[in-house]
Amino acid sequence: MQFKSYWHDTAPRFSGAAEGPVEGTFDVAVVGGGFTGLSAARTLAKAGARVALLEARQVGFGGSGRNGGHLNNGLAHGYLAAKEHLGEARAKALYRAFDDAVDTIERIVAEEAIDCSFRRAGKLKLASKPGHFEAIARNFEAVHREVDADTALLSKEDLRGEIGSRAFHGAMLSKKSAMMHMGRFVDGMAEAATRHGAAIMENAPVTARAKEGAGWRLTTPRGSLTANRVFLATNAYTEGPFGHFRRRVIPVGSFVLATRPLSDDEVAATMPGNRTCVTSLNIGNYFRLSPDNRLIFGGRARFSAVSDARSDEKSGRILAESLAGIFPHLAGIDIDYCWGGLVGMTKDRFPRAGEADGVHYAMGYSGHGAQLATHIGEIMGEVMAGKQNRNPMEGMDWNAVPGHFGKPWFLPVVGLYYRMLDKFQ
Repeated sequence: MQFKSYWHDTAPRFSGAAEGPVEGTFDVAVVGGGFTGLSAARTLAKAGARVALLEARQVGFGGSGRNGGHLNNGLAHGYLAAKEHLGEARAKALYRAFDDAVDTIERIVAEEAIDCSFRRAGKLKLASKPGHFEAIARNFEAVHREVDADTALLSKEDLRGEIGSRAFHGAMLSKKSAMMHMGRFVDGMAEAATRHGAAIMENAPVTARAKEGAGWRLTTPRGSLTANRVFLATNAYTEGPFGHFRRRVIPVGSFVLATRPLSDDEVAATMPGNRTCVTSLNIGNYFRLSPDNRLIFGGRARFSAVSDARSDEKSGRILAESLAGIFPHLAGIDIDYCWGGLVGMTKDRFPRAGEADGVHYAMGYSGHGAQLATHIGEIMGEVMAGKQNRNPMEGMDWNAVPGHFGKPWFLPVVGLYYRMLDKFQ
């Protein structure tokens, strides 16, 4: 078993980063080299802006290269809940933003000829308990009627042709959802951004920022640059002089396994529908097949803000038990990859984008951002380029999380709470 991301290990390594010191004057400095930052840098460079992207490690190092590989439309915590929390107009706008996000990725993949195995697969939200299916059915009725007709409600018997497990009691199918190879997409986006004129500077964490004239000076261990505007796209990996955002984003570990490649018979017995799948438990699982037919199986596993080899190994053992519980015929299968990453959670689990504390930003995707990040990065790039503001989160309140200053000491308590919900609901 290798304790590294399958996406990182099976994708080309971006080789176009700028060498030498960090210096110069730019229209926009993008901080963060994941989907959000790369998309914004590409958009701005195409619009003729002078763009520098500062990445603390390597492009795609964080959540963009450590996720489960899903591009799911629909809201993470349900359309009905979003209507109650945000109001009907905002809930519909945010729901449609996720639809648009998958379209945006499909368009960019075609425009930039990115070889990343993009495929419209459809997503199954699987009911782990009979009562969960009733809730899924209520949500489906509202979604199908009001905002997304490309959905279907599947009974437990319907699932026989979709998934080789009897652990579930039905599902909602969201037909617009997709999947792709995340590492190859990151590499393709970085190549595209540099091809259009953006300068990508890796191993350049921002350690200080200071006002300079009408703009900002950003300092890194490799030097400093000035920019008229700053776009923060660091999500759960926010460090340095951005305390305003650290108090609003809670980093939570999410962990993933990739099995050895499955045989054709094993694929047919495990994932005959070849879709992305998400279970309905609060501490649930998500899974799909990789382009080379591995089962990529992830979940929260433990409520931890640490992702390293020791933490990933502990979480991997928990995930392997969950995998065997859902797919008993795969119990004991060889695991080739085990990795973790940090999810940027907001208090209400809705993402945020806009302008605050002197910078533009987009983050807080709460575990549902692989598709939205690219879309919102493009939208915020357009905003900074002076184009029409299409931001579906414009004007949303975003208060700091009480008692949170960067290290989420309260995660074990939150984890216990959700485990109790899963046990008794």
